[in-house]
Amino acid sequence: MGVLDPQGPVAAAERLILINATAIMLVVVIPVILMTLAFAWWYRASNTRAAYTPDWAYSGKIELVVWSIPAMVVILLAGVTWIGAHELDPRAKLDSGRAPLTVEVVSLDWKWLFIYPELNVATVNELVLPTGVPVKFMLTSATVMSAFFVPQLGSQIYTMPGMTSQLNLMADHPGDFAGLSSHFNGNGFADMHFIVHALSPGQFQSWLAATQAGAAAAGAGGAVSVGVLDLRAYDKLAQPDNRVGAQIYRSIVPDLFDHIVQTSAPLAPTGAAGAGGVHR
Repeated sequence: MGVLDPQGPVAAAERLILINATAIMLVVVIPVILMTLAFAWWYRASNTRAAYTPDWAYSGKIELVVWSIPAMVVILLAGVTWIGAHELDPRAKLDSGRAPLTVEVVSLDWKWLFIYPELNVATVNELVLPTGVPVKFMLTSATVMSAFFVPQLGSQIYTMPGMTSQLNLMADHPGDFAGLSSHFNGNGFADMHFIVHALSPGQFQSWLAATQAGAAAAGAGGAVSVGVLDLRAYDKLAQPDNRVGAQIYRSIVPDLFDHIVQTSAPLAPTGAAGAGGVHR
């Protein structure tokens, strides 16, 4: 299931925009199809009642219809898009009456790392979220540009080395949702998938307690606990490998996300930020 089966407020709003835009365009598409069939039938060779006017060249009424209706469609589509783009700003906070959960996302070759800085745990290729709680994603890439996308929760957003992007999402209902890298950069990226497990708040707390205790297979989908995510463990994880399954780290080194952003920043061009400078 994808964008037509939303499981959160952002995805539901995006589906509404898609439906509205389709309906607006069908106002032109359906009459054009019907008129094409009607004209072909009426002006058939055997119909002697059809008027033949070879010298006809211009009609102000036809010109008005031909130009005004498409113009109205473009104006309506522009309005729907402009309003939706502002209401669904990735940085816009979601109002649910609950404090947001921060999740730091790092795209690697060819896997996803999810860091929960407030909870001191991390996961690989498995994202566990509580339902009804806004999630503030901070995203970056440790390699090339990728795109984080969970179709049933909404809003694709790019991850780029040396930069941080923000995204706010929320899951309304418990369930398992597919996530992927929707920006294919070469071999391996088409298989760069992850699973989102949306749990009730009580189930999420149970998962967190089991994860922090280092319980085997503590993840909602049977992920394996592999210990502490320190700099040495991260360097090993960052090596290109498309055979890494779902993993859980019961503890993380402080400020790991900031370290990844700074160490993956591209070198500045000569004269732009000084020798050996980096983009911030």
